This record gives sequence, structure tokens and C-alpha cells, in this order.
Amino acid sequence: MSLNRTELIAKIAERANLTKTDADAAMSALQEVLVESLSAGEAVKITGLMAVERTERAARKGRNPRTGEEIDIPAGYGVKITAGSVLKKAVQK
Repeated sequence: MSLNRTELIAKIAERANLTKTDADAAMSALQEVLVESLSAGEAVKITGLMAVERTERAARKGRNPRTGEEIDIPAGYGVKITAGSVLKKAVQK
């Protein structure tokens, strides 16, 4: 089972005693802050829940799976998400 955005917003609204519109606005604000911070190279840490940071990937060689031809993959960025203690304990149950 997984929650989609609509279901998550409904649960947040219920737990925080907010309207769905307010919960959606809060979710959108969180998304915007995460994107802006990671784009600027800043890590975002929510104590106990998670830490999110941008990581660098070096340029490397790869292979085209269809042809087997070697290709150059340029350097880029990825995202690393580390679970916090509360989240780790929750999945241990």
C-alpha cells in the first residue's frame, strides 16, 4: 500500500485539524523549499525524520544497452535521503 499526494494531504489535514486546502498549501510550500534549498546546494534536515542533500556524481563511461556502444555519461547531481531516528524506529516494528 502507498499513499498518493491527495491521500497524504487528506491525512495531514485530519491530523493537524486543517482544511485540505491549507494542508495542500503547506505541502506545496515544503516542496518549494526543498527544491530551492537543494538547487542552491543546501541540505535540509528535519530532526528525527530525515535529512536530504544534493550529491555530486562524477563523469563516467557507460554502455548503450541496445547496441553495446560505449558512451560518456556527464557529471551531474543526485539526491541523497537519510532516514532519521524516528523513521528508522517506525520501520523496525
